[in-house]
Amino acid sequence: METKSIMIVGVGGQGSLLASRLLGNVLLAQGYDVKVSEVHGMSQRGGSVVTYVKYGDKVYSPVIEKGEADAVISFELLEAARCLPFLKKGGHLITSVQQIDPMPVVTGAAEYPADLEGKLRDAGIDLVAVDALSLAEQAGTAKASNVVLMGVFSALTDFPEELWQNALEQCVPPKFLELNKKAFELGRAAK
Repeated sequence: METKSIMIVGVGGQGSLLASRLLGNVLLAQGYDVKVSEVHGMSQRGGSVVTYVKYGDKVYSPVIEKGEADAVISFELLEAARCLPFLKKGGHLITSVQQIDPMPVVTGAAEYPADLEGKLRDAGIDLVAVDALSLAEQAGTAKASNVVLMGVFSALTDFPEELWQNALEQCVPPKFLELNKKAFELGRAAK
């Protein structure tokens, strides 16, 4: 099988680690060789966090170059725009419509770009934009936006839903499991 590449992007504290663990768990259960690498910017201060996930028969490096990502899963609109050059032609961009001001915007040195969702749609890509924050809140907590987006992504894959459910059971603490399962289902239905 040809190697596939997925980028999970967001800002510090949005749950990219759990998202990459869920995805890695599903891919390993399918028998793939999987490599995961996380790149943290100033994640402790709301900076960019990028996780590379590559899978296939044999994967030698987790690094994803520009134009190589089969999918980019973004927890925030500006991060989606930043990572657009990594998306390959025909790839999927899945993003939350949530906007989190980066430090230059917070300090007044810059403005958050206007109409990013419209600009992404105008780029002629396969875009799925959902209000993951609202869906997560509907499930019971804003912190489940990451799991909502993994639910959206799961609906675009051939991987059996049972594998995703097993991954949730293995990666999420029992006291948060039902809430995360609900968030996942809301994401699957949102696609």
